[in-house]
Amino acid sequence: MDQKKIGSFFKELRKEKGLTQEQLAEYFNVSGRTISRWETGNNMPDLDILIEMADYYEVDLRELLDGERKSEKMNKDLEETVLKVADYSNDEKMKLMKKLHIFSWTGVVSFIIFMILEETGLADSRISESVAAFCAGISFGMLIVAVIYTSQHISKIRLFKKRIFQRR
Repeated sequence: MDQKKIGSFFKELRKEKGLTQEQLAEYFNVSGRTISRWETGNNMPDLDILIEMADYYEVDLRELLDGERKSEKMNKDLEETVLKVADYSNDEKMKLMKKLHIFSWTGVVSFIIFMILEETGLADSRISESVAAFCAGISFGMLIVAVIYTSQHISKIRLFKKRIFQRR
């Protein structure tokens, strides 16, 4: 897939409609900078936006992905399949965001407990000192988990985990 070629095709389609990047960005509910990145081939739109673009420009999804016009039209079955894949992808993103949300709140609550124990001087006894240290550890751990989940490394970690568990 040649992203530069696809980006040029996006730009060509936008210009055929007589739109600015900002006008198109408003239509797709993204920033003008995002449109610019698509048109330069630096980034690609999500699958659900690609499908919207195909409808908007009245071109085939394959034409968008190839970066050029074709004479044949996408059949409805293929389009429905692609829409299902896009829905599945969005569902997976939502599940990931829910996990991240839970981790984040766990970290925040743990940090608040730690701060209360430290600031009130309750962390001076052995038991409350252990609780404060545990809460500090949990909040730091949740911060690390949040960083991993928001980076590109989570997919690599999942693949590694999958390989390890398949060996057993």
